[in-house]
Amino acid sequence: MAVNSISPSPKPASASLISNSNASILAYCVASISMTAVNKYIFSGGSWNLTFFCLTVQSVVCLAAVLIGKRFGMVTTLGAYDSLKARKWLPLSVLLVGMIYSGAKSLQYLSVPVYTIFKNLTIIVIAYGENVFFGTKVSRLILASFGLMVLSSVIAAWADIQAAINGLHSVDTSAATAQLAAGYTWMGINVFCTSAFLIGSRKVMKAFNFSDVDTMFYNNLLSIPVLVLASLFLEDWSSENVTRNFPPETRTVLIISMIYSGLGTISISYTTAWCIRVTSSTTYSMVGALNKLPLAVTGFLFFGAPVTLGSVSAVFIAFVSGIVYAWAKVVQSEKAKLALPTTNMTAEKDMKI
Repeated sequence: MAVNSISPSPKPASASLISNSNASILAYCVASISMTAVNKYIFSGGSWNLTFFCLTVQSVVCLAAVLIGKRFGMVTTLGAYDSLKARKWLPLSVLLVGMIYSGAKSLQYLSVPVYTIFKNLTIIVIAYGENVFFGTKVSRLILASFGLMVLSSVIAAWADIQAAINGLHSVDTSAATAQLAAGYTWMGINVFCTSAFLIGSRKVMKAFNFSDVDTMFYNNLLSIPVLVLASLFLEDWSSENVTRNFPPETRTVLIISMIYSGLGTISISYTTAWCIRVTSSTTYSMVGALNKLPLAVTGFLFFGAPVTLGSVSAVFIAFVSGIVYAWAKVVQSEKAKLALPTTNMTAEKDMKI
């Protein structure tokens, strides 16, 4: 007697793609690299000075996308507007404006590889801030990664200054040196604002049970008025300056780039969650560390960053520091998991006593 076997129906192509770990990693890398590259393209124009306006467009696009997603049922975790949450988040939105503006200005004056390397310093400040406010421990392996991050930053700065002195930049030596000074100043401000924003937002998110979508919603909603006022009162809106910032030959590309960078914020948030969901937080942290290398290479290939022994060495050391840091966090997480049962047993004994 023949036995009919029923084979399981194949998964739809979309479901198969959504559960594909390689696709999630590739999507995250593309979103991260393209976002930085597009912002560099927008802000690195020689006559660009409407940064607040560009950031306003990005925030409006991001907010509109979230609201449209909620309207059509694609965003389900966004609650109704809460004035108490808005008041508590308002100081953080000011820090956010400082963070994204200083990031844009530092990206305007610094090369992509140097910008990528110096962003690592934010990790150090945040780690010690979390140690002070949340009691998070800093292991020896994490300290070793911090040492490599500082070393890569010193080498990158030295290589950048040497390139300026030797005339490897596209402008003359004095102008290149002035640009570097401005870039490092804005980078320092960015490290402070980013660290303060992330530590402060963690405290508020815990206290008021913010979801990721809530955070994105209030970030953009509350920063838009600040950005609009800053653009109106601090930026030059004469017809000559607008034409200089949006020349006819590149106007369309610039506008599309601004819209894309606004959507890029959402794509990075989504691909981050996707990558963690179908792989693990460990894999995601390693991908984030490995992603710094192609990001730096993008700067060398497409934005004319000087390729010298110092700059390449700095990128490599920063790359290694990212891997060491990611591995240190994995080890720390595994130790915490092993310690958890012991902690629970001790607590149970105390309750019995």
